[in-house]
Amino acid sequence: METILVEWASLAVRWIHIITAFAWIGASFYFNWLLNHLLQSEDPKVAGQLWALHAGGFFNVEKRNIEPGHLPAPLHWFKWESYWTWISGFSLLALTYYLGADAYLIDPSVLALEPWQAILLSLGLLLGSWLVYHFLWKSEFAHQKPNLAMLLTAVFIMFLAIVVTHIFSGRGAFLQMGAMLATWMTGNVFFVIMPGQRKLVKATVEGLPQDKRLSAEAGWRSLHNNYLTLPVMFCMISNHYPASFGSHWNWAVLLALFMVGVLVRHYFNARTKQGNWKPLWLLIIAFVMFVGTALFASYPQIKLSLEQASAISYSQVQPIFAQRCVACHAAKTTHPAFPVAQKGVLLETEDQVRKQAALIATQVSSKAMPLGNLTQMTDEERALVLKWAQQVQQP
Repeated sequence: METILVEWASLAVRWIHIITAFAWIGASFYFNWLLNHLLQSEDPKVAGQLWALHAGGFFNVEKRNIEPGHLPAPLHWFKWESYWTWISGFSLLALTYYLGADAYLIDPSVLALEPWQAILLSLGLLLGSWLVYHFLWKSEFAHQKPNLAMLLTAVFIMFLAIVVTHIFSGRGAFLQMGAMLATWMTGNVFFVIMPGQRKLVKATVEGLPQDKRLSAEAGWRSLHNNYLTLPVMFCMISNHYPASFGSHWNWAVLLALFMVGVLVRHYFNARTKQGNWKPLWLLIIAFVMFVGTALFASYPQIKLSLEQASAISYSQVQPIFAQRCVACHAAKTTHPAFPVAQKGVLLETEDQVRKQAALIATQVSSKAMPLGNLTQMTDEERALVLKWAQQVQQP
């Protein structure tokens, strides 16, 4: 009963997370596009304007220069999309990765941890990484040398990627990385962008000059959020793709795919500013980097598939499936944490196993399965199953 309730709670929270994330990211992408398409106006009260066609209607959007002492009403603020995305995301992290730390967050082959230790490390990294990033960009150094501060931020992200992949399981490390950067993004909204905008509004209402430093800080944090969006989205879907997080060099794979996301985001930013296809080379580099990363991460499996190996019969691997896999992949599962077969995959008969050979090869080679290696599959068993799965896939 408890497992079923947790599963339904996870579904509800995940649904909320997706809805609010769409709302936040959609608004962010739209306003970024809007700012890059504004045209100059002859009206001194208008900082920029554009015409748009949507849903059968014509729209004229203006960016106004507000006179001191006057504030239009109603004035719409965009904040709760960000807050609820983080609240639901953290709730999902707790429901899935903290309650199931043994299976999702810990890998004894990476670092032997107790669940409570892994959870505390995860929470500490969420808070600690935000504080380092936040105070770097609040410092006078960042205001004087923003480009160097950006470089230090990139180095810090690289450092974090290496750290988390040497503490948590591959699956947990990728999710942890996404959770940390998502915390930065929401922290930017809550602690910098919104307070800055409140102070700017207050100054406008009181007829006082606006603090340009507040605008600069809000602009930097908004830009950071814009470029972090796609890397964070990758982290959130990565748990479905063990070929990425299961690589021995998963920290390098993580950083490379982060860069792919940044390049794609920069392409859209550059294109909207230039108004043409000149920055297409950014997409080409992103594509080449993605393919190169996929080949790099998959090299051990590709090499094994090309090697000549003596024929392995199903009878040799059947006991491994029975002992290590069937508890969670049967019509009637026996593992208390999984009341139904995960993703509907059944591995009880030879026919069922053969149909899943390609999936088995990916999951076993990446060590994504058995989940958290709860059934303690050995490296020798893993190698034998992988060779059999590769053999089955050959024409």
